[in-house]
Amino acid sequence: MSIHCKMSTTAKSKSIGTHSKHNHKDVYNIGKALGARDKVTEVVSNTKDHKNQNHVHWRRPKTSRPERNPKYPRKSIPTRNRMEAHCIIKYPLTTENSMKKIEEENTIVFLVHSEANKSSIKSAVEKLYDVHVSKVNTQVQPDGQKRACVKLDVGNDALDIANKIGII
Repeated sequence: MSIHCKMSTTAKSKSIGTHSKHNHKDVYNIGKALGARDKVTEVVSNTKDHKNQNHVHWRRPKTSRPERNPKYPRKSIPTRNRMEAHCIIKYPLTTENSMKKIEEENTIVFLVHSEANKSSIKSAVEKLYDVHVSKVNTQVQPDGQKRACVKLDVGNDALDIANKIGII
């Protein structure tokens, strides 16, 4: 915001020097007025040097963090995968209900490790029995064991796989 002040025509003429008679006092006053005019027309900014804090929590600023480059490995031997295919699948179930699923729904029922997920069960069955799995359903039984119903693709027959395993 700026404030402009107008000078009178006599003051302008005195500052330019159109009058032939110069009074020393008038020149001094004109210089003083011009200095005041410059001070009035200067824009004064009241901006702060810092940003207002609008939140309660202070968060550490993001800085560059170099990638780790250790001098030596922290473990001498890397840990092996404990969830292998033989560990995931314990054994196939041979109950009447599971036999019915083998014959009618092209599905084999296994008891599996309690921490195994559907994708690991699928890959374990495909690795152990050389079949293609279309779907895996899992249930946790009341005794805490996990049951997996593995539905095979159309090209694979559950009866053949059951004979190969030795269920039937």
